[in-house]
Amino acid sequence: MTEVWGSPRPGAREARQAPGSPCWTSLLAHDLESIQEFYGGLFGWAFYSPGPRQLGPYVRATIDGRDVAGLGELAPGVRLPTAWTTYLASDDADEAAEWIRCLGGTVGVGPLSAEDAGRLVLACDPAGAPFGVWQGQKLTGAQLTGVPGTPAWHELVTRRASAVSGFYRSLFGYDVKPADAAHSPHSAEAETTDYVTLHLDGRPVAAIQGVGRALSELSRQRGPYWMTYFEVADTDAAAVRVADLGGQVLRPPHEEPAGRVATVTDPEGAVFTLLRTGR
Repeated sequence: MTEVWGSPRPGAREARQAPGSPCWTSLLAHDLESIQEFYGGLFGWAFYSPGPRQLGPYVRATIDGRDVAGLGELAPGVRLPTAWTTYLASDDADEAAEWIRCLGGTVGVGPLSAEDAGRLVLACDPAGAPFGVWQGQKLTGAQLTGVPGTPAWHELVTRRASAVSGFYRSLFGYDVKPADAAHSPHSAEAETTDYVTLHLDGRPVAAIQGVGRALSELSRQRGPYWMTYFEVADTDAAAVRVADLGGQVLRPPHEEPAGRVATVTDPEGAVFTLLRTGR
């Protein structure tokens, strides 16, 4: 992974994540059992429960016994689109919720305690992109990074980066830096160089890609969203595996400055990106 992406070294994460760091990624699906089969087959994840149960059945995905992501099940009859949610670390979820409202965002769920795991908020930024805030206690977030099957990068795909960058900067104190669109995995789809990276302590931790009128059909249906990139050993083989397991390849494997990527969906339509960094 290039320096722009701020890749951590493989291994366990530190106990505390700096506020604003992507610290967890979670999926709410309609059929938890079948979605576990998909991701277990794709990434080799194992699962255990119970997890936080306030929002329904929930399991944590693991590699070598270390947490990497969460999967939950929507209540029967709830027909929300299935999507991955990026959680940003916070020292105080309640204060973050107040700031989200003050800055023009919307708080949909919380703040609430997730049993012994911490305290969470589910919100939307002013442009409508859903995201989470996580105040960790015993579960501080993903415990393994830098190996196949783990989240590698998080990027907000929205219409105009400038429309929401101030919101995130005010909320978490990011240093927002313009970057050439060539650094973005979405650069081939973008009409402009509307791409910024979000830095903490001098290190890029996430990015915002404004794609304007080039927003995909899927994005127009769902609105702006946070994209999770999962590291894989072989992007081409993983894309084939996605299709074999009932998912869909939206954008076939291709080379980008960050590595070889492919944009795919799981069987319920949740979008994510496969990334091989080439290291």
